Amino acid sequence: MASYYYLISSLPTLSADGGMPFSYEEFLRLCQSNVSGETYKLLKELDLSSDKGPLLDEWGAFYRSLSKELNLQRSVKLGKAYPVVFDKDPVSSSVASAAVAAGDPLTAERILLAYEFDRLDDMVGLHSFDDFVLFGYALKLRLLERACSFEKKKGEKEFSDILKGLEDQVMSL
Repeated sequence: MASYYYLISSLPTLSADGGMPFSYEEFLRLCQSNVSGETYKLLKELDLSSDKGPLLDEWGAFYRSLSKELNLQRSVKLGKAYPVVFDKDPVSSSVASAAVAAGDPLTAERILLAYEFDRLDDMVGLHSFDDFVLFGYALKLRLLERACSFEKKKGEKEFSDILKGLEDQVMSL
């Protein structure tokens, strides 16, 4: 745990509207000699739906609830029923509604990313140099990794290709 002081204080600040200062693999290399084998294994296997480990049980519950809320909002927008029952959080409902109503998917992702960063900050709270901070940082890095995978030009091309394919199918009928 004493090695966490140097490790955590040496990590650059992450923000929802910023880029990735380094890859998740580089983060793991920084952690490898500074954390226990068990903690390293959890970090190595970490994904956004992880729910086992420090902070991850609370994150997992939040992330599942937000996903269900998004699915509900999308279903309502499409006029379909969503039969899954879950505990609704009014803030998550509001954010999901704003994301679903956003003009484009990239804007929706940015809305969700900012909310997820805020929630992680709340979950970490006043922890300073412990596993809560380390796992909160790792989750933020995973979120940024996901956000950086969205490329506007590539997305527009993919959308255009799908639309063209559908048009070709309709024309062949």
